[in-house]
Amino acid sequence: MTAEAGTAWDRALRALALLAVDPTGLKGLTLRARAGPVRQAFEEALARLPGPARRIHVDLSDTQLFGGPDIAATLAEGRLVTERGIAERPARLVLPMAERTPPALAARLAQLLDAERGHGLVLLDEGTDEDEAAPAALRDRLAFDVDLGTTRWNAAPILLPAPADLDAARARLAAIEMPEATLPTLAALAARFGIDSLRAPLLALRAARAAAALAGRSAVSDADIREAAELVYPARATRMPQEDPPPADPDDAPEETSPPETAEDTDGPDAPGDIPDEMLVDAVAALLPRGLLDQMAERAGFRAPAGGAGAGAPRKGNRRGRPLPARPGHADGRARIDVVATLRAAAPWQPLRRAQRRPGQRVVVHPSDIRLHRYEDRSDRLLIFTVDASGSLAMARLSESKGAVENLLAQAYARRDHVALIAFRGAEAQLLLPPTRSLVQAKRRLAAMPGGGGTPLAAGLVAATRLARQARGRGLSPALALLTDGRANVALDGAGGRAQAGADAEAVALQLRLQGIPGLVIDTSVRPDDKPRLLSDRLGARYLALPRADAERISRAVSAALDG
Repeated sequence: MTAEAGTAWDRALRALALLAVDPTGLKGLTLRARAGPVRQAFEEALARLPGPARRIHVDLSDTQLFGGPDIAATLAEGRLVTERGIAERPARLVLPMAERTPPALAARLAQLLDAERGHGLVLLDEGTDEDEAAPAALRDRLAFDVDLGTTRWNAAPILLPAPADLDAARARLAAIEMPEATLPTLAALAARFGIDSLRAPLLALRAARAAAALAGRSAVSDADIREAAELVYPARATRMPQEDPPPADPDDAPEETSPPETAEDTDGPDAPGDIPDEMLVDAVAALLPRGLLDQMAERAGFRAPAGGAGAGAPRKGNRRGRPLPARPGHADGRARIDVVATLRAAAPWQPLRRAQRRPGQRVVVHPSDIRLHRYEDRSDRLLIFTVDASGSLAMARLSESKGAVENLLAQAYARRDHVALIAFRGAEAQLLLPPTRSLVQAKRRLAAMPGGGGTPLAAGLVAATRLARQARGRGLSPALALLTDGRANVALDGAGGRAQAGADAEAVALQLRLQGIPGLVIDTSVRPDDKPRLLSDRLGARYLALPRADAERISRAVSAALDG
């Protein structure tokens, strides 16, 4: 293990030790690491902490978490049977695959942590990218955020305090004294790093108290404050600390008489909690993640969940949408019971169950008979026309695209389609028509579209990717229709050169494919060649050669390709 990785591992173990001292106040931690030896070693260290632990799943229901009526057992026994939830007993909850936590479960777990009933939460985040992360509402409530993604394992020892030391620290925790300047110092430090959550300084305060209790001190020291800031703040920082303005010219400053020193003044600079700001700032800044500004820009984008083709991506629901055949399942409160289908499944077994009937019971229903309602709701689809508007054939292609857009817009209300148009020419791509179903607005926007110049194919794909992410954030299912001859000659940086322009286009196409956006590449060149076909392979899209296509043929081809 390298020196840097060893420091990260040591901080991870220290966070576990403090969490064992004050699980209610610190609430938990987030571990960001893929499955492997490092993650396994961390879970072994986590298992050594005292107290009960429960492993939960991202598909946890409200009944399993908070308890409630057990429908299956109630039907089987003929009396009300309640199920105890996980939240009834204080425990350390471990959530693997935390990056897949649905918003409903995140809200329930946040509610459980805010109640401070003795529960702690450990999020095992296995996300590979910056936009794959555990819900921010949960991470903000947990004191520590540990990133061991770059740690290489060489069987370093797991050094944790002995159980007796942890018990003694918990006994001392309530009596730990806190200097008055501690909380203002931590709050000012959080502001320097752009941390706007009020929970951060409060969690750092609890961490400093836990550190003092673990060290056997009766009051928080400077070392405890520094350690708490180093463990709590780096993962929450949103900016580099701003430097203080230069001091004013002493010649221009008015003369002031210094008051005589008192006994209280002599203890000020050395009192616990009065660490000079720059020492704390430097300590936290040294632990900031690399490329902090780039990560902030990535986190500001939209997450792109997997999508599908057709007239919108199918979404499973339990309340509305097109009914689907009922299926056996467990009545956990999330799906409604199909009473008719349940009785139909139980009916053939009634002759065999007569001996089990209780007085007054006419029908015996077993848990295996329960059938649940299922529905499918389809989201609206967004067709993103990305049109090559360069070269001598630009005006003809734009005219064809304009007619195709108008034809598809005429069907928008019946097909739940939105349509958008992106044209790329010269050195950039331009969104000419934002997503709309208004034919009047579309005709007005399409009346005058520029053409001619170079072919920035990569810029057009980047614009389509950005629009598709925004559409998914609004609940739409984007699909791409790319009209081009594939002869890119302008790179992403605006420089000419077919080699670099083609490489940039292929790289962006691969990123677009990884996001699961269905598409169609329409080859508009007079003599089709391999470039558009290769581009369609990179995009994972269908290929269609239409060298002499009109608006009607393009609209039919797009509808057939994306609906098929």
